[in-house]
Amino acid sequence: MARARRLPMTELAPYLVAAPHPRSPRWRELAKAPWPLDWSTLFGNDRPVEIEVGFGKGMFLVQAARARPTVNFLGIEIERPYVLLTAARLSKEQIPNVRLVCTDARWLLGGVPADSVHAMHIYFTDPWWKKRHRKRKLLTAEFAGQCGRVLMPGGALYFVTDVSEYFSETCELLARQELLRRAEVLGSSAGDEAGMTHFERKYRTEGRAIHRARFVK
Repeated sequence: MARARRLPMTELAPYLVAAPHPRSPRWRELAKAPWPLDWSTLFGNDRPVEIEVGFGKGMFLVQAARARPTVNFLGIEIERPYVLLTAARLSKEQIPNVRLVCTDARWLLGGVPADSVHAMHIYFTDPWWKKRHRKRKLLTAEFAGQCGRVLMPGGALYFVTDVSEYFSETCELLARQELLRRAEVLGSSAGDEAGMTHFERKYRTEGRAIHRARFVK
């Protein structure tokens, strides 16, 4: 089978936002303070903004942006190959309302203006159960607090996982945040086919239960 043609970086560049990466030797120097984000500058308009953290192969991000062209989407992913893969998909489909950042979401969120985000999407993040991996964990009390800070009043945080224990632990953590209230816990209910991530489609094919919750500011 012939390999798909790689797009030149000039075609991917409109989707990519430059930011320091944790694996960079200059990370500590460059990441001392948050980098302020300005949505109108980033997207060239003042439309609503939604953020997906850890978008992987970009299935949800591409489908959501295609279905809702009047919403701006920022995708944050730490693995560069996934960022380039998703940028190529966006470019081939000429989807203009997405920007991608390859960095640590915990750091980047510090530069997001307060009360400016309509929705946060956090799907199938790694639970990082082992003690030595705890520093890699995304959904901590600090990160949940940042989510509450950047969400606009009435904005929603959507959390989905296939790990039951992780789902319970995270829902309890989010429920303790002063700015967030639990609006909906759907347990193992089915999601919209058009809004699935790559992992959800894979896990549903395998027969795994999917747990989803929505928290509102």
